[in-house]
Amino acid sequence: MRIYFVCASLLSIILFSCKTSQPASTGPADYIIENGKILDGTGNSWFYGDVAVKSGKIIAVGHLANMQATKRINAQKRIVSPGFIDVHAHIENSVFEKPTADNYIHDGVTTVVTGNCGGSADNIKEFLHRIDSVKTSINVASLVGHNTIRRAAMGLDNRLATSAEQQKMEALAEQAMQEGAVGMSTGLIYVPGMFSNTSEVVGIAKVIAKNNGIYASHIRNEENGVRDAIQEAIQIGIDANIPVQISHFKVSGRTNWGRSKETVPMIDSARAKGYDVSIDQYPYTASSTNLGVRIPDWALGGGTDSLKIRLENPELHKRIIEEMIVSQNKYQYPDYSYAFVAYHSADTSLNGKNISRINILKGRKPNMTDEAETILDLMKAGGAQMVYHSMNEEDVKFIIRSPFAMIGADAGVSTGKGMPHPRTYGTNARVLGRYVRELKIISLEEAVRRMTSLAAQKFQLKDRGLLKEGFAADILIFDENTINDKATFENPHQFSTGFALVMVNGQVALENDVQSSTRSGKALYGPATLHVKR
Repeated sequence: MRIYFVCASLLSIILFSCKTSQPASTGPADYIIENGKILDGTGNSWFYGDVAVKSGKIIAVGHLANMQATKRINAQKRIVSPGFIDVHAHIENSVFEKPTADNYIHDGVTTVVTGNCGGSADNIKEFLHRIDSVKTSINVASLVGHNTIRRAAMGLDNRLATSAEQQKMEALAEQAMQEGAVGMSTGLIYVPGMFSNTSEVVGIAKVIAKNNGIYASHIRNEENGVRDAIQEAIQIGIDANIPVQISHFKVSGRTNWGRSKETVPMIDSARAKGYDVSIDQYPYTASSTNLGVRIPDWALGGGTDSLKIRLENPELHKRIIEEMIVSQNKYQYPDYSYAFVAYHSADTSLNGKNISRINILKGRKPNMTDEAETILDLMKAGGAQMVYHSMNEEDVKFIIRSPFAMIGADAGVSTGKGMPHPRTYGTNARVLGRYVRELKIISLEEAVRRMTSLAAQKFQLKDRGLLKEGFAADILIFDENTINDKATFENPHQFSTGFALVMVNGQVALENDVQSSTRSGKALYGPATLHVKR
């Protein structure tokens, strides 16, 4: 497996000098951010200094009192850092509904990596071109989704791929990488990825590796089978000789609380053996995904229409209910009160209510069988996006201590609908406010490193993630003492606060918590496109 990890101290020696000489440049800088408490993204301690920006790039970092600038911005000894890179996003559709991506900008995010959990745009080239055409406020890189590829090659069938279908999937992966993908993602709990075997994924991952991409995985099981699922992801990396990113790393279900002390060492062990494995995390004890994950895998083969047909068969209907109850008992859940509807398009009055409450509203009895029937009713009506309160805070805190854990909200661009998970709005500010300032679990320098240079390094975003000459001017100013997430599960549509400045490619996107109309984001292309005409 290729190894890209570089320790923070070495990174700072190679890439950064805090007293940069003033560069030769025609005319003044566009901006000089002065009097800042600079965290450069390497993980090094802060120092006081200035950052000069011209034509979308950082042209100097150091003490720049004598440099001319069109505009000077006084950081007032607040933190100046690189813009945050969210490595786990789902914005394929929502970013075009709201190109300003307000929820990301207000949380200090200047770049996202989308196409996660096996689902991406069908055509990476068209998607990235559209990002530039529409002009978004954030930079966007994309993985290609294994589920997307499999659906194109063989539909939603519950079976293994034929040799011809495997070849087609590999060809589609090759095409996506040449079009600009930064790697491939899998969503092995979702249709149709759940029907694949490890060798299928390895075959496609080898194509991604040949094109210098990475493998990011929503693993096959995050509950009782989490160890086997992590090991499968690591083994895919070994067999395909490809860097691995395990998405939204967690242990879910009451029976698994505390098992982060088993799973995090698996990452440490893999890295000690020379395998490039890392993880990302959102800092909450609830997850968010679709309602279909509560249904047995076999019942989802062929998609929602096939599920509806199966439910019309009394014997199959009964079997589905029975297996749902067995699964609940296995994870020690007495009911579905932990499962909240985030958005149900067929009846938005159900948004924010849990399944147990909805079951009562439907006039049914408060038992597991009736609640399972309520879930099936929602599925027949189009399904729902859900929030599942199924994790433990001690596991969240243990995982965030890992030096190989990046931050990803696992969210989309909010359009103000429904009752989304608060991670949509507050992920990065919550890390800085709760886990750095309040709980002191990790240092501010380390948190910023995870959100910037570590993410850029893993996803090969070559000119992002550091305050360094020649790098893109994605820059933040924030107050480490007041930065805070406001979004809650009960009232999620609230922006984070504490950002005095968010700059994207040298343009001001937000100043003093007020977003501008500037949309200076751009599409970011993967390593296989370096010598390909776009």
